Formats: sequence, structure tokens, C-alpha cells
Amino acid sequence: MIRVKTPKEIDLMRAAGEITAAARSLAGKMVSPGVTTLEIDKAVHDYIVSRGAYPTFLGYGGYPASVCISINDVVIHGIPDSRVIQEGDIVSIDVGATKDGYVGDCAATFAAGKISQEAERLIRVTEESFWEGMKYARAGYRVSDIGHAVQQYVEANGFSVVRDYVGHGVGSKMHEDPEVPNFGRPGHGPRLVKGMTIAVEPMVCAGDWAIKVLSDGWTVKTVDGSLAAHYENSIVITDSEPVILTRTGG
Repeated sequence: MIRVKTPKEIDLMRAAGEITAAARSLAGKMVSPGVTTLEIDKAVHDYIVSRGAYPTFLGYGGYPASVCISINDVVIHGIPDSRVIQEGDIVSIDVGATKDGYVGDCAATFAAGKISQEAERLIRVTEESFWEGMKYARAGYRVSDIGHAVQQYVEANGFSVVRDYVGHGVGSKMHEDPEVPNFGRPGHGPRLVKGMTIAVEPMVCAGDWAIKVLSDGWTVKTVDGSLAAHYENSIVITDSEPVILTRTGG
């Protein structure tokens, strides 16, 4: 069931989202050669806790860390460990924070030092595809209109969108109805209405979109070993432009 949020709930989500966005920014600034993913995880955990919130991912479904940190051909759900980030890596940071019972969820991909032109383009197109989707994140459109716009933009640029994982509703839980795919035909799925809160998150591969889950049960990689990037924000549908809830400074 899709829950339309009250103005008070949206304010609480905005507060959680600001913490989440600041944590994403903190992690992104730490992405550089020589840093371990575990160091980033600890810094984000400590920051979120210092803001009176809880790292949503920690313990979620048994997940063992506060951040998902996914490097190069890892699409999502990379588990922080002692791995050292190398020059030329691209690093996807996915983070959530829960405060006063409401969740913020966002992600972005960052460059470690100098990266290839193709990697730069992948990161750019992934984020741009999110904004293409936002053109249809308005009351009266349908959920699939967002995903269709994302897919069209990604594929026009020679990349592919992951099919096995999708965006989602967000609120008092990290994953709520509806699912928000990054692909598909327009004009399908629930109609968007004022007060709906969703997390839109293009996951884009430089090669084929086929993925595999590693034996740890979490880490998702591209089958062909191609690079992958991720970009996500939690948003609220309004009477006009969608509002980004995971934004620093509120």
C-alpha cells in the first residue's frame, strides 16, 4: 500500500534526508587513493550518530555496515572492508539515516584521483539520467514514466540500466511501495500524487546490464566486469516540481 505523507512527515523526512545527504558528501570527499572503505564506513557511522540519527543500513536484513561502498564493477551493496581504494577507481556510496522514525536514502558515484574519460562519462550520464526522470516526477504522471525517461537517456548514451534492482517508496521504512524501476514503457504503474515520497536511483552499467550476487549474499557485480555507477535521491511529489529531500542545508 502506498502511503501519502502529511506535511509533518515530510518535514521529518527532510530532516533525515539532510543528515543523509551530508553523510554522502562526507564519504565522497574521503574517496581517494590510499583510503580504505572501512575508514569511510566508520566516519559516516560516527557522523550520522553525532547528528542524533541511526545508520539505516546497519543491521538491515543482516547487512553488517553503515554504508554500501561499491567499487568499479560492483553495482550496489559492496561491504566495507580493508580494501584500499586505488587511483582510477570509481566508488559508489549508498547511505541511509533514520531520525525520529523517518528515513533518508541517497547515493552517488565518486572518482578516486584521475579516472578514464569513459568512467567520467558513465558517472555523469548516471546522474543526468536521474534528472531526466525528475521531469516526470510530478502529480498526474505514472511511476513508469520516470523509469522510461531514465532508460531512454541511459541507452541513448550507449549504457544500460540494471533490471534486477529498482528504486522504491521511502518513509518510515527504507523500502515502501511502490517499486520505481529505471526502465519500462511509459504510462504504467501507480499514478503519482502529491505527498508521495520515493527514492529514485538509476544503476547504470558501461556494458551489459546482467548482474550476479556474490557468495556474501550482498555484493552485486556486473557479469561482464564492466564499470557501474549509481545515483539516488529521496524525493517528494508536489503540485509542481518534485522536491529533493536528501539535500544538504535542508
